[in-house]
Amino acid sequence: MEPQKLILSEDLQQSLSQAIANCKYDRLFVLCDETTRKVCLPIISGYRCMEGAQCITIPAGDKHKTVESLAHVWSSLQQGGATRHSLLVNLGGGMVTDLGGFAASTFKRGIPYINIPTTLLSMVDASVGGKTGVNFGGLKNEVGVFNNAQYVILDTTFLKTMDHENILSGYAEMLKHGLISNEQMWAALISEEIDVESGRFADAIAQSVAVKQRIVLEDPTEKGLRKALNLGHTAGHAFESLALERKPVLHGYAVAWGLVVELWLSCVKTSFPQERMRQTVAFIQEHYGKMAITCDDYPHLLELMHHDKKNMGKEINFTLLGGIGDIRINQTATEEEIKEALDFYRES
Repeated sequence: MEPQKLILSEDLQQSLSQAIANCKYDRLFVLCDETTRKVCLPIISGYRCMEGAQCITIPAGDKHKTVESLAHVWSSLQQGGATRHSLLVNLGGGMVTDLGGFAASTFKRGIPYINIPTTLLSMVDASVGGKTGVNFGGLKNEVGVFNNAQYVILDTTFLKTMDHENILSGYAEMLKHGLISNEQMWAALISEEIDVESGRFADAIAQSVAVKQRIVLEDPTEKGLRKALNLGHTAGHAFESLALERKPVLHGYAVAWGLVVELWLSCVKTSFPQERMRQTVAFIQEHYGKMAITCDDYPHLLELMHHDKKNMGKEINFTLLGGIGDIRINQTATEEEIKEALDFYRES
């Protein structure tokens, strides 16, 4: 897999011009969803480097991260005369960068693409690391490939267009990065004000991305260490999939709720310090609340966890922690232990 170039941009026009100039192409396309076409595309559409770009638009929201949306992108590329030497710029949140990356990776067996993440979640998580894909059969990211963008351009200008809930969604992944990194980073994340305008916040984003980038470079296709990034996601994806059947929730909220479950399992199974667990859970409850579930939902949540891509055979696989920064991959839990963790989630 080709290495991914990450640009921490202070001048979006210069950064994008540089990235596009370094990608030899015959036709230029930009993929947006309905929201980013309205809010974000005007920021870059006047740049000289975007002259002649053909815009492809898909519906907004994770429920549209589907094979049908993917086929629409393929058709639009085909009708626009795209060749194997064309370039796709994905302008949007994680749904756009995931789906657009998959479309680029498979159209004519692969065309180059650039990610410009416009949400905090996509800046610190989805757009970095080469994971692409779509939801399928009611399951998150069930079909996809590993394939790095040529460039990922991170510019906090776009965060000014976001509401607080979406900022919190991305912040959950930053909290996860702090938990798998070190005490100092974790402590800062649960104690400092969440203010996208502050210089400290930009530094926290850079630090968070650096954690993911370091892990991805060591393990690009998730054979070992990269599984650290799945902390909170086995339970989190189950919450998210259940919510898709009821009222969809933002990915980061589901991850935050998943962290509550998996930190409890970490206390029970790998001796994670209870005080650190309770501090983190208190922060999550204050900012993210909780999804309303009952004991009757447990069998379906367990069924969804059994579909997780990390599993081998019939066992449900988790990434747990022995302490902050002490990563324990390939941990399993019995259904009874998971039900007890869900009890803790409901009752805490």
